[in-house]
Amino acid sequence: MAVSEADKPERSPLVILFAEMRGFTGISDMLDPAIVLARVGEFVSFMAKAVEAHEGAVVDILSDTVMATFTGQDDAQHAVEAAQDIQAGFATLAEAWQRDFGIRAAVSQGLHCGDAVIGFAKQSPTPEQLFVFGDCVSIANRLLHRARAGEFVLSENLMDLAAEMGVAIDAEELPPLEIPRRDPIKLFGVLLDTRLDFTHG
Repeated sequence: MAVSEADKPERSPLVILFAEMRGFTGISDMLDPAIVLARVGEFVSFMAKAVEAHEGAVVDILSDTVMATFTGQDDAQHAVEAAQDIQAGFATLAEAWQRDFGIRAAVSQGLHCGDAVIGFAKQSPTPEQLFVFGDCVSIANRLLHRARAGEFVLSENLMDLAAEMGVAIDAEELPPLEIPRRDPIKLFGVLLDTRLDFTHG
């Protein structure tokens, strides 16, 4: 594919994954700045490795929140398997942080699929920045905020697509996402029995 074609803005189906550290920001005020930045670097590196291992790409990082996209024929399978690996893998990282620095942290995720506009805004001050716009992006972000510490929430559409591809998903139905003048979006959560509760202490 020619570079000019690769750079051409397009609208295409994809899966959006948002991941956010919970519990970390509050304690970061009490830690040495070098320790804070080193942990953020570990988190972002961990996320990038997990996403790229499942053929996704990290497209945006804002403090302790990471946005990734999965495109292609098996995007649903890749995204859900990445989320499962992130959920399991971050638990190991969190154990080390608790042991070495007294940090209690967990990662929460929200995933949704749909069409999005993808491309570079040449007139922007950062023309190399990839932009991803679409309803699926805002919905995935809302699902992130439905997810409790250590858990991930995904839409029924995405779960069905991944299940059709043979992904085993142990999820519970959650209250749907209600959006004015639209059909409710059915949600499912991959929950934990040992969820960290950051509302006390």
